[in-house]
Amino acid sequence: MGGRRKSEKERLSRLEAACLASNKDAGNDDFSKIVTELQSKLEDTKAEQLSELQKVSVDIQKLSLENAKLQYRITHLVRALKERDCNLEA
Repeated sequence: MGGRRKSEKERLSRLEAACLASNKDAGNDDFSKIVTELQSKLEDTKAEQLSELQKVSVDIQKLSLENAKLQYRITHLVRALKERDCNLEA
């Protein structure tokens, strides 16, 4: 009877190992799907970030140009005020 129990125990061990291996493979498939989804989301986020960076770059260029124009106007307005003050003093 001891031999029968041993063989039964070995058979149960093999079945348990096979079941665990099967579950592990299913877990690996789930893990692979999650990794693939995360990689896809990461690529989408990178693309969105690049798009936003390009928009910000264009905005910065526009603002820099506007700033230069305003500084030019300020310089000429200050010069005109100084000339007017000089003319009033004379």
